[in-house]
Amino acid sequence: MAKSIMIQGTMSSAGKSLLVTALCRILKQDGYKVAPFKSQNMALNSFITEDGYEMGRAQVVQAEAAGIKPSVLMNPILLKPTTDVGSQVIVNGEVRGNMTASNYFKYKKELIPEIMHAYHTLEKEYDIIVIEGAGSPAEINLKSEDIVNMGMARMAKAPVLLVGDIDRGGVFAQLYGTIALLEEEERAMVKGMIINKFRGDVKILEPGLTMLSDRLNPIADIPFVGVVPYTKVDIEEEDSISERFLKKMAKKIDIAVIRLPRISNYTDFHNLERFPNVSVRYIAKVSELLEPDMIILPGTKNTIADLKFLRESGLEAAILKAQAKESLIFGICGGYQMLGEMLRDPFGVEGGGEIKGLSLLPVDTVFSKEKIRKQNRGTFGEVTGMLSGLTGKTYQGYEIHMGESTWISKVPVNDGSFSDKAAKKYVEDRAITSVLRSNGDNVYGTYLHGIFDEEGICKEIIGTLCEKKGIALDEIFEFSYKKHKEEQYDKLADAVRDALDMEKIYQIMEEGV
Repeated sequence: MAKSIMIQGTMSSAGKSLLVTALCRILKQDGYKVAPFKSQNMALNSFITEDGYEMGRAQVVQAEAAGIKPSVLMNPILLKPTTDVGSQVIVNGEVRGNMTASNYFKYKKELIPEIMHAYHTLEKEYDIIVIEGAGSPAEINLKSEDIVNMGMARMAKAPVLLVGDIDRGGVFAQLYGTIALLEEEERAMVKGMIINKFRGDVKILEPGLTMLSDRLNPIADIPFVGVVPYTKVDIEEEDSISERFLKKMAKKIDIAVIRLPRISNYTDFHNLERFPNVSVRYIAKVSELLEPDMIILPGTKNTIADLKFLRESGLEAAILKAQAKESLIFGICGGYQMLGEMLRDPFGVEGGGEIKGLSLLPVDTVFSKEKIRKQNRGTFGEVTGMLSGLTGKTYQGYEIHMGESTWISKVPVNDGSFSDKAAKKYVEDRAITSVLRSNGDNVYGTYLHGIFDEEGICKEIIGTLCEKKGIALDEIFEFSYKKHKEEQYDKLADAVRDALDMEKIYQIMEEGV
């Protein structure tokens, strides 16, 4: 059976996910077969596995760092917020339904057998399981129903490393307060403390480590196992609290991603950010849009609500003006649905009713009760319009959506009227494939998440934008996204290995709880 180690944090965004990623890489480098695990994750960024199940992207990144394929076993419960007080509940990769926070709080302990089945299955296949907690284990009002922090540590009999974030300030209070609020049995499971995101001279910090240990001694004898420096690595983030959203400076090639209120899977655009002289800016209001070369409408957890946001904010009109001025418009998943003629919700999936789209693609969308989840790969057929260079390019990615989109049979003819007679030709000329749809000019839509991760597709799109502006940027294409990710995992592992007492951590895993 696998040994285990668990990373818990004093708060959200303390760096748990990144430290789990680092440990997965370090343990892989040391010759172990290692897997990540998070019993319950809350995120709008998700992934579809090869067998068609949905899971959080953080565990996908961690699996990549461990050198293994992602499996829904690594994240048996995924919560995708739909409102401020409710989420879609996904168990073992499949939707169980939408629940309010209070209903889920009462229900979640019923999921323990499914959590433990997933954990025990991994336990039989791997040498070490690196478990990630969520938020803080010191939420005393939630402890009785906990299945992701100390509750999970207890079920897995996993020793815990507690991580505090010094970058936000108050790290000693974070660590002391968290440990003080734990029950005696829980404190006994905490085998080490880590200070994360440190900047400066660690020698100045060291007296504080001794003082905190002395103050904790009456209730717990917990050693520090490392001070991890603030490390700049280019690794996908899961949370919507992202520095990426703050970038506003336009470069030679300017790509604007509409920052929808319920934006999901914004990791789709990370590969576009790798290129010098290419800016990827997240835009939430008209004044920020400027004159981008490309506008992307991303995925969203609620297409209809976010389409209303586009309309009310004035961004819809701004996008239509940009399209008329020949900016490239590209919609993914919910963004693709918005580009169509009509969106209909007969089953109340997104509150019911219907709404007119941007009418940039002759597509109608009807929301269905069942979520479509699948990986997709292949080769584009004939692509028309601005991105005709994509013809014959290979693609791969994954689909997660509730709606089905249909190409409208009635099409415009020269006199501006509509005619069914021209429908067949219109579909042949402009539909391209079921994967990528176009208006035959500068508007494109797809359900495929991850489409920009393919080097050939990314190169072709940026190359087209460069050619349109008369900019020579050939040097930016000497780049491999897959190689880059591997280098970043190694860089993170090197920094964390140097900062942690790995000998002590191996001892903690060996001794268990």
